[in-house]
Amino acid sequence: MWLNQRGFEMLEDLPEHVTSLRRYAIVLCRDHHDADDLVQESLAKAIAAADTFDDGRDLRVWLFTILHNTFVSSKRQYAHRTRAAAFLDAISTEAVALPEQEKRVEAHHTVRMLSRLSPDQQAAINLVAIEGMSYDEAAEVLGVPVGTLMSRLARGRERLRRLLDEKPSNLLKIVR
Repeated sequence: MWLNQRGFEMLEDLPEHVTSLRRYAIVLCRDHHDADDLVQESLAKAIAAADTFDDGRDLRVWLFTILHNTFVSSKRQYAHRTRAAAFLDAISTEAVALPEQEKRVEAHHTVRMLSRLSPDQQAAINLVAIEGMSYDEAAEVLGVPVGTLMSRLARGRERLRRLLDEKPSNLLKIVR
């Protein structure tokens, strides 16, 4: 493997992106162990392809693209293991939430409702709202035109608003 100067710089800059990659992988996989495997596989691919890294490309976008494409190519493998996050199981319908726990319950509810969106909408919302990517960057990661990304965002945000407005009766029991 023959690395150009940017390839060496890319290898040095990888660690600063691991947390963001892991966060996105958790959204895609919905399982911490699968997410860790996906990040590891994606970083291995990035290191193996370091000599092909283009000087003009944004490293963060390149890494997210590798991670996203790795996930999509192995989607069938991950599909059967997709589950709600383990911490959601810890919420008992008979538990009584103290005032400081209400925000945590709401956060769990939001994560649960986000998981009900289509994978395309979840990815778009995660990249733009959580990872702070521009529309152009997120569209590049997902391999879609910017207009398609914007459409997925609009539909996903609207659906998420509707889902969050629906308070399930068991959530109300937890909060009270």
